[in-house]
Amino acid sequence: MEIMGLTLSQFLTGLFSIIIIDLVLAGDNAIVIGLACRNLDKSVQMKAIVLGTLGAVIIRVIATIAVVWLLQIKGLMLGGGLLLVWISYKLLTKNQDDSKVKCQDSLISAIVTIIVADAVMGIDNILAVAGASHGSYVLVIIGLAISIPIMVFGSTLLIRLMNRFPLIVDIGAAVIAYTAGKMITEEPFLHAIFFRPELKYGFIAIIVAAVLLLGRMKRQKTANASK
Repeated sequence: MEIMGLTLSQFLTGLFSIIIIDLVLAGDNAIVIGLACRNLDKSVQMKAIVLGTLGAVIIRVIATIAVVWLLQIKGLMLGGGLLLVWISYKLLTKNQDDSKVKCQDSLISAIVTIIVADAVMGIDNILAVAGASHGSYVLVIIGLAISIPIMVFGSTLLIRLMNRFPLIVDIGAAVIAYTAGKMITEEPFLHAIFFRPELKYGFIAIIVAAVLLLGRMKRQKTANASK
């Protein structure tokens, strides 16, 4: 059974990966929205959130589709996969309080802030979703549709859940590392190396394990240094 050119397992795996990626990476974008609109009058806050998010989503749709197309060029799957390995590691070690987005006091400035900040901060999300989509623009659109309510309405809940259940972040980092491993092993230049399933999935498992281990070691070192 195929869905939009993908096997059922590819479609479901891609969809699950995109949902997890959106859950763990949309937090920063939700924080951007909250900070940019915090000082606005209550009567225009929702308008700024909706218009700013709409603008950000349009930019993200264009950027994600462009990335999906670019990843079809030989060599870029390898580069994108290596970048995702770094992103998954940084997800485990970054400081969630490190936001430099300023509160805005006008509707237009808040909307512009949301769009610009999302374009810059959403690069990790764009690349991860593109890598998990198996080249399917339908999955890309579904992933973006899922990210919208998370960005608009889920910021507070998402942050609380991540703080209460750190395992959510670890799961997200593992999914991104898995996506990175698949991108690297599916690079045409490396087909001769990873043509056997045991080599391919063994390499992916090593990447996931290394990211989680090094991330936890870094977090532990940071925690010990702050005592």
